[in-house]
Amino acid sequence: MAEQPLFMLEHQIARLLHYKDLIPRLEEALAKFSTRDPAEVIQPVRTTLPLQKLKGDLGLMPSYMENDRVLCTKFVCSYTREKESTLPSIQATVVLLDPEIGNLKAVMEGNVITCMRTAAVSAISAKLLMPHQAEVLAILGTGQQALSHYNVFTETFSFKEVRVWGHRKEGTERFQSSASGPVNICDSAETAVKGADVIVTVTSSSEPVLFGQWVKPGAHVAAVGACSSRWRELDDVLMKEAVIYVDSREGAMTESGDILLSGAKVFAELGEVINGTKPALREKTTVFKSLGMAVQDAVSAKLVFDQWKASQEV
Repeated sequence: MAEQPLFMLEHQIARLLHYKDLIPRLEEALAKFSTRDPAEVIQPVRTTLPLQKLKGDLGLMPSYMENDRVLCTKFVCSYTREKESTLPSIQATVVLLDPEIGNLKAVMEGNVITCMRTAAVSAISAKLLMPHQAEVLAILGTGQQALSHYNVFTETFSFKEVRVWGHRKEGTERFQSSASGPVNICDSAETAVKGADVIVTVTSSSEPVLFGQWVKPGAHVAAVGACSSRWRELDDVLMKEAVIYVDSREGAMTESGDILLSGAKVFAELGEVINGTKPALREKTTVFKSLGMAVQDAVSAKLVFDQWKASQEV
């Protein structure tokens, strides 16, 4: 008889999910995905259902990992909100199933998982691609993803300075009060990124906010926003001069406006670098275009479930 399904809220997940445990599991999942072995991982490109009257979309992200015994789907609702709206622009739910029986194991609120796994993969990209003597981190954006990136980058690396820029004063003030360490708030995106060794873009902008002429040669950029074929965060100069890495080639060529609208060529997936089949060109200016993958959610959800189960056995 199947066990009672587990329902987990964000605060419960946040207590169980930690970057030190999550990052190595995500590295392994990225490597498995890039082998393209269906005996390891099955993950189709995200399916999107338009909610036109609501100015939103429902994204479906299923995956199956054979050797890890994980069957998982994430549902993501994304909306274009008016500036004065207090409603969230993104809501996510992760569903974990028993792959052998097909029954429901757990339903998890997905925002913490989404923020943490996205930030952790950006940190993996920096670990592989940023300059060896990286001292300055710049973050463009001040929302939840910006804070999760601040948390994992300052926990994983030792930067001498962290610069942050956001569109709205209230957003930067909220970010500064939430950050666990010192932050240099900048009055422009250009000021924030000039001379930075690592740049993270986590904005809601549909037009470029980062321009190649500002970027220090050899810097690493983790581009997380603009997860639509119609949106941009990076300009043509940067996209065409940098070496482009992605989480999924197929996903990038379907969903990334930064790549599709610039005509930039994808050099490698992060998983290929981890596997050793493609080089990490640290000496070059590099861009990691992140779109997020279902296997990242699956690995994170399984880790949360396993941590919860272990806590019940103590």
